[in-house]
Amino acid sequence: MNVNFARTKNKIVTTARLCAVLAASLPLFTGCNSKAKPTPENFTQAINAYYQDRSECLFSNMRFPYATSDAAVVKQMNTLVQSHLLEASYESAVKTTRYTVSTTGTRYAPRFCYGHRAVASIDHFTTPEKGPSGFPETNIEYHYTLLDVPVWARSAEIGAAYPQMAQMAANGGTDKISLAQTLAGWQVPER
Repeated sequence: MNVNFARTKNKIVTTARLCAVLAASLPLFTGCNSKAKPTPENFTQAINAYYQDRSECLFSNMRFPYATSDAAVVKQMNTLVQSHLLEASYESAVKTTRYTVSTTGTRYAPRFCYGHRAVASIDHFTTPEKGPSGFPETNIEYHYTLLDVPVWARSAEIGAAYPQMAQMAANGGTDKISLAQTLAGWQVPER
């Protein structure tokens, strides 16, 4: 009977140790699902990751050399010339101004990006419901600031020529976005 008692005691001790290890590991396993919870922190992380490689830019489809005779566009583009980002030449035969990228401007051309969004606050979000992606989706309203704004984008002259850029660079803005709850956490659904 002593042998059976010792075996039973060893099984109890082993079981107790196993339970203790599992109990200590439980927060690690439940922590893995924390990215899937609909929390402002998770939404902030997902939106910031999305915008890390999606900068705000002056132009979306601009190609250089670029020529225009539109007086308002010439006035805007000339502020980029004054900041040494572009070079200009007037072609009198066709009455247009032709713009090319300067050596300094090659770093920013052709889109002339001026920073990327970073969430300042999550203002509102809807209860996640199955969306077109097949995953639960939520709609989020948020405030953002711009990070990595270059010096030229803070210029008063360029800010006056491109007021939307100046406002975003100085004060950020508000926007809406949809996020889908995937196995890897919250992500902007590709549509």
